[in-house]
Amino acid sequence: MARKPKVGREKDPDVDRIRALAPDLVLANVEENRREVVEALRRAGIAVWVTFPRTVAAGIALVREIGAVSGAEAAGAALAAPLEAAYQAARAAAAAGPPVRVFCPIWRAPYMTVSRDTYVHDVLATCGAANVFADREPRYPTIDLDELRGAAPEVILLPDEPFRFRPAHLRDFAGLGDVPAVRAGRIHLVDGKLLTWHGPRIAEALERLPPLLHGSPPSPSARSAR
Repeated sequence: MARKPKVGREKDPDVDRIRALAPDLVLANVEENRREVVEALRRAGIAVWVTFPRTVAAGIALVREIGAVSGAEAAGAALAAPLEAAYQAARAAAAAGPPVRVFCPIWRAPYMTVSRDTYVHDVLATCGAANVFADREPRYPTIDLDELRGAAPEVILLPDEPFRFRPAHLRDFAGLGDVPAVRAGRIHLVDGKLLTWHGPRIAEALERLPPLLHGSPPSPSARSAR
């Protein structure tokens, strides 16, 4: 398999290297890429399509949009169609029962989580979860773990990105035995891509997350946090 050229990291790409590659189109994201980089590429005459999906529906629509702007409209539509079906099925299943109260941090030391205006929040809501810190400000609020007592989540999801939560971090919750998720051992280490990556991975997220939210048995490592 041919290796793709490396052009740096999301925040600090090599603009000269990108210019030298003469791409027909650059895809950028509001949260991952800096405005000045986008502007520098546009000044160089390179077309840049900036994305910022904050809902599952917008993430699916983006699949169609990228197909259209890249000259592969039929391929984009073919990828989007099963995602739309999975989205409608997940919403219907979520509507069939009460939402599950969920805490999903994205960072540790300090703990940070997500508010309502985020893609992660909408993934959770689509799968039947009520984000216990949905109404906090800003979009990624910092919280104290003692606040979990009042928030009373029934499930805690610990993703492996952007912070890489691991089994050792379950000890953080050991003193919170009165929190329903901790008491029941419903703390799950999860693939962060399910929560943060839009595009074709949406179907996998809508398949794998609902069982974790709605009654799958706790893992042995989660039980050890109680």
